[in-house]
Amino acid sequence: MRSNYKKLGQFIEDVSVKNKALEVELLLGVSITKRFIASIANTVGTDMSKYKIVKRHQFAYGPVTSRNGEKISVALLEEKQCIVSTSYTVFDIVDTEQLDPEYLMMWFRRSEFDRYARYMSHGTVRELFGWQEMCDVELPVPSIEKQREIVREYNVVNDRISLNEQLTKKLEDTAQTIYKQWFVDFEFPISKEYAESIGKPELEGKPYKSSGGEIEYNESLERGTPKAWGAVPIKSFTKEMKSGGTPKRNVEDYWNSKDIPWLKTGEVANCVITDAEEYISELGLKESSAKVYPQNTVLMAMYGDGKTKGQVGFLRVEAATNQACCSMQCKDIKDASFLYYYLRFNYQEIVRSAIGGAQENLSKGLIEKINILKVEKDIINSLPFVQFINFSENYVKENRTLKQLRSVILQKMSKI
Repeated sequence: MRSNYKKLGQFIEDVSVKNKALEVELLLGVSITKRFIASIANTVGTDMSKYKIVKRHQFAYGPVTSRNGEKISVALLEEKQCIVSTSYTVFDIVDTEQLDPEYLMMWFRRSEFDRYARYMSHGTVRELFGWQEMCDVELPVPSIEKQREIVREYNVVNDRISLNEQLTKKLEDTAQTIYKQWFVDFEFPISKEYAESIGKPELEGKPYKSSGGEIEYNESLERGTPKAWGAVPIKSFTKEMKSGGTPKRNVEDYWNSKDIPWLKTGEVANCVITDAEEYISELGLKESSAKVYPQNTVLMAMYGDGKTKGQVGFLRVEAATNQACCSMQCKDIKDASFLYYYLRFNYQEIVRSAIGGAQENLSKGLIEKINILKVEKDIINSLPFVQFINFSENYVKENRTLKQLRSVILQKMSKI
């Protein structure tokens, strides 16, 4: 043990306060992402007085580490108080002037701690990282001033990441509001060309439907649409549609490179895509059915679970995909941005109608036949969706850099 490393046991104490008076109702669990989350346990008929109370700045962790994604579920409570199942161990820091709770939580977030906890876990049916193992954890404990300085540095980065995520969410909410107003309520602004074509130039910029715009039922979409629009299959709207491919996994030369980003369906998650978790080599690309798609390609996940299948991504980097992704290249970025948000906000309905409950997965052939609104080009060109994608791309890129910096800060803790 390094001279400034100390065993955690001298700083923490086990806390087991039961909810006997039923004064706490908020029931939470702890996830492998090191956060308290809403419990999904069925508590009907359960005696909640036996549950453990966790107070602000106390910790809870699940000692079972087997079948837990190679991670240990541990978190620091930020709420006032909650209750957790008796399967969790709750503990407190004895003196926060010796060890800062947030500093300790930073140590728990390190990937090295997860590996240590898994290695030190023991048991036959279930592997456990027990209380004694937790007390035997060794970590650097500098002065409290140094600890708080490290926490501040970490929180500055974390807060910026959170802000970018909030801004991205606001962009998504705004895009959805505009989509609903224009393509569900059909209150898009009337164009100069249309206003003149019906002999009413004074209607330019007015909302279509409430200004008397004609709506007629479209059988393909099973809903009313502006009379001049109708429906068109995705294949006709796009310039080219393809599916990806997966190079052989056992050929090392295909994967040990940084040549070409290679995406899996899990990365096509209703988002702007600027990078990939894996890369393939030029050789791997050449000797497989995988193809490189250009920027501004719209991707749809064809296979996967209920949360993955049918989700879309907007590609902002040249990349290849596995065979479970369908690529849709449009004539220009405005068409691509419209298609991306159209599929984003209709993907559940599209998946249901395309599969019809009879097939487990989508296919390129099915996606090609999906009907979407045939919107006038001048309406598409007036949408702000391209700007939204550009802003989202900037936030995604900045957060990727910030997350790398956050990891560096966590790694530096071992060298204090």
